[in-house]
Amino acid sequence: MSGAAGSENLPRVLVTGFEPFPGAPVNPTQWLVERLRNEPPPLDGMAAFRAELLPVDYRSIGPRLSMIGKTFAPDIALHFGLAHGCGGFRLESLARNGFQNAKPDNSGFAPPDGPICAAPALLESRLPLHAIHDALKAENLPVSWSDDAGGYLCNVVMTLSLAGVCESFSPGISGFVHVPMVGAGCILSDEALLRGEGMILRTVLSSAAATSRPARPSPPEADTRPSA
Repeated sequence: MSGAAGSENLPRVLVTGFEPFPGAPVNPTQWLVERLRNEPPPLDGMAAFRAELLPVDYRSIGPRLSMIGKTFAPDIALHFGLAHGCGGFRLESLARNGFQNAKPDNSGFAPPDGPICAAPALLESRLPLHAIHDALKAENLPVSWSDDAGGYLCNVVMTLSLAGVCESFSPGISGFVHVPMVGAGCILSDEALLRGEGMILRTVLSSAAATSRPARPSPPEADTRPSA
């Protein structure tokens, strides 16, 4: 999917979510990705957009991000994940580069204690978190802060994305947002989740435009259409 004239100077944007995992047979971020695939946002401020569902698998998550990097090369990566007990949109400020008593993934594998990748022990989000917080509050959407992305795949993806260690996957703007379960009886509805994601995306794009960060050249093999 291509933007208007001059789109080569605009960022390519990736939004990710996760498939279900043990203890969460339904994952709202999977629904979010599928909705964005079927109804991608308008390309105002973007050269291209893609929504990707990531595997809950320690051993395949790095290769999957590398594949996305080689075929799409996002300039902005906005990652979403489920956190039980989360009170709304939880903005993660730090990724912790380490495994400690890791829970098994969907394949039953749990990595040994140690660093996730060759990178600093702590990695700071590169999202405009304060602006996102204010934008969500202005929309009367519940939002909170966190400096601990957890000990599961959410923290792994945030770490790998910020560290830029996966082949061709090094977005200049990257970060992670946790969300709770959505639907009847939950703190967020499907509509509120989608509305909040849109507000976060618009805030990130506005911040990126203000910094005038030039987009990287598209990879020759890049498919800039939204995933189907």
